[in-house]
Amino acid sequence: MKKRILCGKILFNDGVASLKSYSGGIRRQVLVSAQFGFGTSASSVILAESEAPEGEKWWASPLIQDKELLSKKTSISENYGSFEDDRNLYSRLLKRCAQLGKLRDGKVVHARIVVSQFRDELVLRNCILNMYAKCGSLVDARKVFDEMRIRDVITWTALITGYSQNEQAQEAFALFPQMLRRGLEPNEFTLSSMLKASGDMLIDKNGRQIHGYSLKCGFDSNVYVGSSLVDMYAKYGCMVEAESIFQVLMSKNEVSWNALIAGHCRKGEGERALVLFLKMLREDFKPTHFTYASLFTAFASTGSLEQGKWVHAHVIKSGDRLIAFVGNTLLDMYAKSGSIEDAKRVFNRLVRRDVVSWNSMLKGYAQHGLGKETVQQFEEMLKIGIKPNEITFLCVLNACSHAGMLDQGKHYFDLMKKFEVELQVSHYVTMVDLLGRAGLLDQAEKFIIEMPIEPAAAVWGALLGACRMHKNMELGAYAAERVFELDPHDSGPHILLYNMYASAGRWTEATKVRRMMKQSGVKKEPACSWVEIENAVHLFMANDTTHPQSEQIHKMWDKMSKMIKEIGYVPDTSHVLLFVDQQEREAKLQYHSEKLALAFALLNTPQGSTIRIKKNIRMCGDCHSAIKYVSEVVRREIIVRDTNRFHHFLDGHCSCGDYW
Repeated sequence: MKKRILCGKILFNDGVASLKSYSGGIRRQVLVSAQFGFGTSASSVILAESEAPEGEKWWASPLIQDKELLSKKTSISENYGSFEDDRNLYSRLLKRCAQLGKLRDGKVVHARIVVSQFRDELVLRNCILNMYAKCGSLVDARKVFDEMRIRDVITWTALITGYSQNEQAQEAFALFPQMLRRGLEPNEFTLSSMLKASGDMLIDKNGRQIHGYSLKCGFDSNVYVGSSLVDMYAKYGCMVEAESIFQVLMSKNEVSWNALIAGHCRKGEGERALVLFLKMLREDFKPTHFTYASLFTAFASTGSLEQGKWVHAHVIKSGDRLIAFVGNTLLDMYAKSGSIEDAKRVFNRLVRRDVVSWNSMLKGYAQHGLGKETVQQFEEMLKIGIKPNEITFLCVLNACSHAGMLDQGKHYFDLMKKFEVELQVSHYVTMVDLLGRAGLLDQAEKFIIEMPIEPAAAVWGALLGACRMHKNMELGAYAAERVFELDPHDSGPHILLYNMYASAGRWTEATKVRRMMKQSGVKKEPACSWVEIENAVHLFMANDTTHPQSEQIHKMWDKMSKMIKEIGYVPDTSHVLLFVDQQEREAKLQYHSEKLALAFALLNTPQGSTIRIKKNIRMCGDCHSAIKYVSEVVRREIIVRDTNRFHHFLDGHCSCGDYW
């Protein structure tokens, strides 16, 4: 039987339909129906809502154009809508709304079901609940759930899944025991959703309990539950457990592979992740965008350019497009691996650039000391209408600080108010760094005192670093005391204060700082540098003699040292912070870790190729000076990444302009 519902008037002008409501100001969902072909019988379809934005083409809805659901006839014979109840059509429309995330269209379908003969059917109620959950409208989903007189395992699972997929793990954990108390047995989808919620909560006790329950129910080897277990333990950082579960899975899929690879990437274990990626390919599993994004993130953290290039080549070969989040991680990988030009090329080829894309490019420019390029990119971003966020401004302020662009930095700090960006501690730290690097220590101190929030340890640490740079002992000691009060276990400020006293020859005060560090259990992180050649990473410490090529490395540096002294290099012994004579000071400088890494690279890389070195702490002034001269002697570009930034050495100059 065909039901007719009067709810609007359809006017036709030159074959185009337009909708007019009989009365305005009242929110309504308009069900427009006409004669549509569906199989061999006439059926009806929801075309639009009366609250659609003006000018929106309701006939262009994906639901209407879905050829599998509806095939539009060429003529409409009636002025008023008719709607034939069809259980299967309702179900398919709701599923389609869930797939496309069309909440508004889904509400229209829901409104029609409410006045149909199927309003109390459990299957359709579950479809409605699932649609709301998949569209992220959990308030509506919960309302539907609470109104249901009869609920089965699918009902409970749909809501639990909605909560777990929308980062509401606590709500999922509140529902699960209620479900069990009603005598319902969870299925593999219920348990996989609970395991996801457990991973998001990062409380391994809850996750292990759900794991135990999965074993009891016999679902531990199920691909859905098993993949969720791998993902959960990987999020906990328990990679041994994650790997053991992965190995015993009877059937694996892309999700389980991605979970394991992502876990190793999060822990910075890029080499293991790459081994798994190769194994994944050998077993004929197709990598997804998530696989690539995880790998690029891991390579970015270690600066593994060659591995990153290889995976990028695989993306191109597979024909995958650079969608936003994969392109952003690839861009970040190139920037953090020292290849800013490749990062720029990736940025220009992105299918769509969002604010994360722009921020990644800005951050890359800032890290490479390209202040002017950062500002130009930021202005272009504003020109095309991309709204900056707090990370955008942090990148710009960092670039201004590293490039000595004081006035521009102040301007962009003030501009944050115009864009209603909330100031965070990191922005204040960068402003103190900007003022301090410029030698305006009094202004930096005044800025801290006038801050509207309580200065954190990092703020005083920035002032301490500036005092070390400009040799202001009194203010530096005052800033250090503030840092020690707020964060007594951070070794960085202790080292800065010790270095400040030692470089000034104030050994009594330096000894006191050392004693304080020992009493507090604060330890200095050993300096090390590494270089990657032919997919192998070679690590060096100061005065290192453990490398198989140690003898050749030392001879190479001795040769370089002699050559650069001939063209003007003079060892800067102020960076040797020990109470020893001048000759011994020079000897201490001779084999710093970055110098040994450079000598090794000169021995083992082709003539004229770029040398890339990474260091775990700030580069010392003497090594900076020495490598400038080496770049002139060997006529090669040398790129050094330390904790602060990149230094591009070429023809006796550094990209930082000796301002870092």
